[in-house]
Parts: sequence; structure tokens; C-alpha cells
Amino acid sequence: MSEPLVKHESLGDGIALITLNRPAKRNAMSRAARAALLDALDACHGPAKVIILTGAGPAFCAGVDLKEAGAEPPDTDATAEGRRTSWHAVQERIREHPAIVIAAVNGFALGGGVTLINSSDLAIAAEDAPIGMPEVGLGFYPGLAGPSTQLRLSPKRAAWMVLTAERIDGRTAADWGLVNQAVPAGELLPVALDLAGRIARHNPVALAWAKRALREIPMHISDWSTALAYGESLKVQVQARTGVLDDGFATPRRTAGDG
Repeated sequence: MSEPLVKHESLGDGIALITLNRPAKRNAMSRAARAALLDALDACHGPAKVIILTGAGPAFCAGVDLKEAGAEPPDTDATAEGRRTSWHAVQERIREHPAIVIAAVNGFALGGGVTLINSSDLAIAAEDAPIGMPEVGLGFYPGLAGPSTQLRLSPKRAAWMVLTAERIDGRTAADWGLVNQAVPAGELLPVALDLAGRIARHNPVALAWAKRALREIPMHISDWSTALAYGESLKVQVQARTGVLDDGFATPRRTAGDG
């Protein structure tokens, strides 16, 4: 039997591990691999409070499989099936997923691999993991990695990554704020698991709505008063969906309108 393109494991206690599994291709994401990743994310919807996303072999993710993409008709992503399995769709699924997603960047994160880091809620990188956007060197702009990095880093640091097409390592990525922390490669998964365990102790409803607030502020809500009002409204939503005012454990409870 062939190895799955994406591995999904439940580690218990509300933690799931998703591993991109095309090590010979630096985990470049073919359309089939993207579909498998979407399926894995769907499988985590509900059981997982926290998802650790990592790669098999020497790479985290080399982005979209350019060889396959070059062989597809230019308008493939405009079709119904193409939109469903597009790289853009993968990023939106991660951002909208109720679980907290931690990118464990074990190695090469190139092009779309940088997009995955930016789409994840938190990121820990191996200190020597090469991270960069080679697209300008290939003659085009990094369509998703560029904008997502420009929204994450200061203008000059984002410009350096986009315009030089050179790589930084995990240490520099942590210094710049592209990832939260850089650790020795051998400590990456233990550190990610420890972080996931600390987060998974929290109420899943509060985590999901906090993730929503982190996505909306300041990306879409930057006015001070509007942001505070939005935060208060989210607090009310969490309280309505849990026993947070009834007990210290904020036990989730079903309300009208919940699936």
C-alpha cells in the first residue's frame, strides 16, 4: 500500500497531529495532497482543540507542486472542484477552523510553506529551518506568501523576503516575528506538544471565539472603539455557549442555533 499524502493522528486530550507526507517532493502540495489535507482538517473538526501541523522528512512544505500546476489548464482553480482544492481554499480552511493550529516547521518552508506558517495561529520552527520565497527568482510574485507575509512583518522585512528570494533560518524568523519560537530541531515536536497541551486545557468554545477575534482584530477591525465593542460581543457569545458563569471550568453547552 502506498503511503498517505497526509497523515492524521489523534494524540488524545484534544490534540491532533497532521503531517504532510511527500518527503521526496519536500512536501510540495499536489492537488491530491491538498484534498487530503482538507479531509484531515475536516476530521479534526470537533474532536481537536489544537492541531499540530508539520512535515515528514527534511521539509515542512515547499508550497504548491509547481510541476503539476504547470501541467494544468490556467483556469483550473476557477472550476468548482479547482476552487475546493486550491491552495487559497486550504489557507482559509485553516484560518476558519475552530481548532488552534500550531505550525511545527521542521525544515524547508518555501513559497506556499511560508503561507502555511502565516495561516497557522502559532508557529515554532527548528532553528536551522530554511524559510523563504523563491518566486521572484523564478519570475513571478509570491501570490499568497507575499501578501500574508506583508500583513505579518514590518514593511522592510517583508520586502527583503519578497525581493531577494533569499532564505532566512528559524532563528531569524523568530527574531522577526514570523514564528513565535525557534528551538533545536530535536526539540521541535516535544515543544510543540507541550504548547498544544497547555492550550488544549482551555475551554474549546473560548478558544474558537478567541481565534475568531485574533483573525478579525486588527485585520478587519482597526478602530479602537469598534474593536472593544467587538471584543465585548464575543465575550457574550462565549458566555452564552458555556457554563462560564456557572462553574470554573466553562463547560460547553448547546444553545439555540448550534449545529
